[in-house]
Amino acid sequence: MQISVKRDKLVSAVSHVAKAVSTRTTIPILTGIKLKATDEGLTLTASDSDVSIEVQIPSEEAGEWGVTVHKPGSVVLTARIFGEIVRKLAGDEIHISVDDRFAALIRSGQAEFTINGMNADEFPQLPQLEEEKVLSIPSDLLKTMLRQTSFAVSTSEMRPILTGIMWSLEKGQLKFVATDSHRLASRSAAVECAEDLYFHNVVVPGKSCNELMKILDDNQAVVDIVVAENQILIKTNHILFYSRLLEGTYPDTSRIIPQGSKTEIVVHSKDFLQSIERASLLSREGKSNVVRLVTMADNNVEISSNAPEIGRVTEMMTPVSVNGEELKISFNAKYMIDALRSLDSGEIRVSFTGAMSPFVIRPTDHDWILHLILPVRTY
Repeated sequence: MQISVKRDKLVSAVSHVAKAVSTRTTIPILTGIKLKATDEGLTLTASDSDVSIEVQIPSEEAGEWGVTVHKPGSVVLTARIFGEIVRKLAGDEIHISVDDRFAALIRSGQAEFTINGMNADEFPQLPQLEEEKVLSIPSDLLKTMLRQTSFAVSTSEMRPILTGIMWSLEKGQLKFVATDSHRLASRSAAVECAEDLYFHNVVVPGKSCNELMKILDDNQAVVDIVVAENQILIKTNHILFYSRLLEGTYPDTSRIIPQGSKTEIVVHSKDFLQSIERASLLSREGKSNVVRLVTMADNNVEISSNAPEIGRVTEMMTPVSVNGEELKISFNAKYMIDALRSLDSGEIRVSFTGAMSPFVIRPTDHDWILHLILPVRTY
């Protein structure tokens, strides 16, 4: 194999695929990045058996040179060393040649490295997916949907299915749901797909979703999503992102969302968030991070927290409106802060059905997003 490649294109491709390189594996080949040079260009691949990422550098794109393949071939190079070398090289162009023993000579400017590679034939093949279930979604919308739900996935392996985001599609509406059994985040959006396309219980690991967010490019117009039996594939500009799906049945979360409310407050998101953050300053130092909210007879809201070993904080807040019964409720401040930070609406409605029942946070201007939080017993 013998190629000349533009340095910044290679640096970008290596940084993308490196996200899928296995760091804790007993299989040496999975610590590497596979380089395959063909007449079309250079393809880089990495996999850790959960996530696989493939990036193509075309020979030329939009009149800009990317790579010249002097001699086709393939090799696997250790990701950590190869990545460091590529980033540290000074020239605009990098020349790579590989001999019959998989030793790679990497040259740029005045610098020259020789590193030992591995046989690319031993690298696992990427799954071939039947492209029956395909939908299209703007890249920035997918990134937003992931950002607004991924924080609520469980980090505990007690119930592995909850460590993922559940994706479902019905009547052109794509919906993401994440819960760790103490809180829930849900986000939906209209997408382009065949009218009859439907899927449910497609659970993508939270770790995969976080890596996908880093790859999604805000400049990229549309990405295609392919859903298969136990894999999902996201296709963006010259990048293929594969993830395995979690096995098992995601719980039916629709049953736990209260339909009515006894108390409802409408608040400015930013003011409410800052108020909770201030109350959390003390409770965070204590063990519990619990904040208490009380609706007052004069339509104000009192937000307070008490950490016996440190001190207490009380703040009065004037909401846009308060309706219904008077209420005293306590909740985990971090859960509330995470939910409020993920919203991009100026005003939100918080609906309570009692001091010990889950409460719901929704924007006032649309119904795409819903957050649910379980209260904390403090008596």
